[in-house]
Amino acid sequence: MSLKLPPYTFDDFQIGMKMRSQGLTVTETHIIQFSGLTGDYNPLHVDDVFAKETIFEGRVAHGLLIQALAVGLFAPLVAGTTIALIEVSSKFLRPVKIGDTIYVESEVVDKKPSEKYNGGIITFRHEVKNQRGETVATIETKLLIARGLAIRKNALKA
Repeated sequence: MSLKLPPYTFDDFQIGMKMRSQGLTVTETHIIQFSGLTGDYNPLHVDDVFAKETIFEGRVAHGLLIQALAVGLFAPLVAGTTIALIEVSSKFLRPVKIGDTIYVESEVVDKKPSEKYNGGIITFRHEVKNQRGETVATIETKLLIARGLAIRKNALKA
């Protein structure tokens, strides 16, 4: 693939292609806002006194918050070309604490053209890593991606 600027279309992705996102430092604000949005006020995430007595010895981010942040770090690559998010599967391997910086290494693992849409389904494997290079989560996503901008005239076959 040539070095073109995102967003990438269905045809730009090739099996085996790898990408790396910028980093993002997880803050207390991320955790508190996520708790408010989801209603998940587990003391492991929001109560410092409680969390210090756990095996993590402090507050940790919600797994689903890390998933959401990771997908957000990847999203600029397909902003405007994604028709739909089809599937997400995640495994959370290590805790992410306030102050940890995460980034995402993504790889195209499968690519199938769609007969109905002008594009197809691409399966990505994402490894979410912390500032020490440790994998904290693995995420697999399947996205329906258009061959151009995901507007009606480009996303549906004539």
